[in-house]
Amino acid sequence: MTEVTAKIIVRGMVQMVGYRYYTLRKAQQLGVSGYVRNLADGSVEVVARTDRATLEELIALLRKGPSSAEVSGLDIDYNYEPEEEPGDFDIRH
Repeated sequence: MTEVTAKIIVRGMVQMVGYRYYTLRKAQQLGVSGYVRNLADGSVEVVARTDRATLEELIALLRKGPSSAEVSGLDIDYNYEPEEEPGDFDIRH
């Protein structure tokens, strides 16, 4: 299968609610490479590398988020070219 790398900006009440740890668990369960991190504007950035079907599964989970989060929207760049090859999924600070 062809892998794709996407950058996803998650907007809403997604910081200080366990969103990064939720994303970490879900991405690891799906076998996705990449990372998640908080951004200064209150959003969360996710860089994910996997096949398209698994990416869409992850995106569906990101739209939902943990029960304490309120996701208002996602900005998705399906053609993202990272500066470095994504490794095992982790949380960046």
